[in-house]
Amino acid sequence: MAVSSLATLLCLGSAGIMAWQGRTVLAWTGLLPLAIIAGGALFTVRGYVVTSDSLLVHRLCWATRLPFAGLESVRFEPDAMRGSIRTFGNGGLFSFAGYFRNQSLGPYRAFVTDPQQTVVLRYADRIVVVSPSPPEEFVRDLSRAASARRGN
Repeated sequence: MAVSSLATLLCLGSAGIMAWQGRTVLAWTGLLPLAIIAGGALFTVRGYVVTSDSLLVHRLCWATRLPFAGLESVRFEPDAMRGSIRTFGNGGLFSFAGYFRNQSLGPYRAFVTDPQQTVVLRYADRIVVVSPSPPEEFVRDLSRAASARRGN
């Protein structure tokens, strides 16, 4: 939260300074920090909803659907993103969203707002990391819904 607030203030400040200078090139360049803020906000993770057949990750304008098909396990693993390298995506402006890699998980996709409270979803062909609150309750609810979907 603090990093996002500071980055937003820096982007707004630099855009304002460039626009205030009055030079055409600087004024147009000032739009870049605003575009960074808008892009980060657009892809922010706003919450998670467990449905009967999938997990919905709510973004600002849409939801990403993660179906239960192929889901092998759901575990609360605090700090699962530790030591990660971003391969593509947003690395912390309003959320951590995109593709990452670390030694313990390998390549994975993240939809995370709190990297200390992470839940790891292991599929047959991929790994997804989310950060619901409270994580233990989320694991229980998601495991229950996925088991009901499989008929267990």
